[in-house]
Amino acid sequence: MIEFIIFGAIVGVVTYLITKKIFTSNADVLLEQAKAKANAIEYEAQKLFNEQKIEYKEAELELKQCYEQKQHALKQQYEQKMSELEKEEYKIRHKFERETQALESEKARLSRLENKILNVDSLNKKVRDQYESARKEVLELLSDYTKLSRQEAREILLGLLEEELIEDRAHMIRRYEMQAKQDAQKKANYLLAQATTRYAGEYASERLIGVVHLPNDELKGRIIGKEGRNIRTLEALSGVDIIVDDTPNTIIVSSFNLYRRAIALKTIEALIEDGRIQPARIEEMYEKVSSQMEEQILQDGEDIVLDMGLGYMHPELKKLLGKMKYRASFGQNALGHSLEVAKLASIIAGELGGDEKLARRAGILHDIGKALTQDLGGSHVDLGVEVCSRYEEHPVVINAILAHHGHEEAKSIECAAVCAADALSAARPGARREVLESFLKRMQDIERIALDKFGVKQAYAISAGREVRVIVRADLISDDESIVVAREIAKDIQANLQYPGEIKVNVIREFRTIEYAK
Repeated sequence: MIEFIIFGAIVGVVTYLITKKIFTSNADVLLEQAKAKANAIEYEAQKLFNEQKIEYKEAELELKQCYEQKQHALKQQYEQKMSELEKEEYKIRHKFERETQALESEKARLSRLENKILNVDSLNKKVRDQYESARKEVLELLSDYTKLSRQEAREILLGLLEEELIEDRAHMIRRYEMQAKQDAQKKANYLLAQATTRYAGEYASERLIGVVHLPNDELKGRIIGKEGRNIRTLEALSGVDIIVDDTPNTIIVSSFNLYRRAIALKTIEALIEDGRIQPARIEEMYEKVSSQMEEQILQDGEDIVLDMGLGYMHPELKKLLGKMKYRASFGQNALGHSLEVAKLASIIAGELGGDEKLARRAGILHDIGKALTQDLGGSHVDLGVEVCSRYEEHPVVINAILAHHGHEEAKSIECAAVCAADALSAARPGARREVLESFLKRMQDIERIALDKFGVKQAYAISAGREVRVIVRADLISDDESIVVAREIAKDIQANLQYPGEIKVNVIREFRTIEYAK
């Protein structure tokens, strides 16, 4: 019994010790777990804090960069504005100084003139006194020796003096006229020298041919087409001569009309790039290039007006300016000539105290009618006056158009500057070629005679004027009537023009009908 009690006590003690140890062990585990969780929470908090700190720094850096960029942009704008203001101030100050110098010079000249007048008045008074004294003495002598009355002697003396004074006055007038002409000639030579030395424009004579470079000679056959259909279609559409010879990788496009030649060149280049060369595609590409050229000449005109600083100009005038790039007179490009005249006229007008901007405007527009002569015919002066009047250009511009060919007197400094600049540009050695201009005139006359006939849609002088290709409207002219049209054109050319050899009149009547299968 005692043994059981002892055994039970031992078992109880052991159980107590084991239980206590288990509880102690669990408490340590829980404590470690709590510490681990606390560390994890602290780590997450620190990580979140670091991330927010990085984001804050990035945001701060971004704001700082944005601020610096804006500050830099504002600084650049400020510096640019200050530079513009300084330039404007320099121009104003320079102009003021120049005008002040001119005024001082004029003031000095007037002062010298006033002194001369005072000296002359003083001298006149002395001469008058001497004259009165001498006159009295002469009258007394005449009265004594000739027994004439005082009145008769006075009349004789005045007659002699009047003849002498008339002769002296004539000599004086002639002397001052010669001096004025010499001064004017010196001033004119100075102005022309200043204008020509301050502007030197590039010059290249216009040619009547353009060259298309081919990647290979095989394309020549494709451009000619089966039985020459492609090349005939292209020539009929554009009104140019297309020459395919033995020159490797080269096709020559010839036409006296620079605009038609440019369209033909661009059309051929576009067809080569496209790869599809056949009559229908040629017509489509020609129409596309023609519309692109219309847009391009307007853009060229706007660029010219902007570069020259001319301010507002009507879009139609801008288009005509762009078209002048494809017009030549006496072998001289019309646009190049007009730009040269505008710059020279601006310099001359500035030297004479005129409006430089208005002189540039009158100079660039003085030959604007040449952009219309190939289409409408007639004098470029009359066409220029008409178009500038229609779009309400400045009277000085219209006066310059009329005056530079002597149709009207120059009424302003700017107009006179344009006339002088036009003469300078045209008279420069090698600027113009008379033979080329007479050839172009004959080509234009051939086309004009053909276009004057009823039912004629288009007319192209080709083969250096040896052939005129006339396209008539099928709805107005029959096959039999086309023969009559060809004969009438040939007779008119023979009666009105002088030309070597003979001219072939080729009348083309084409009828097309289109229907779609649906």
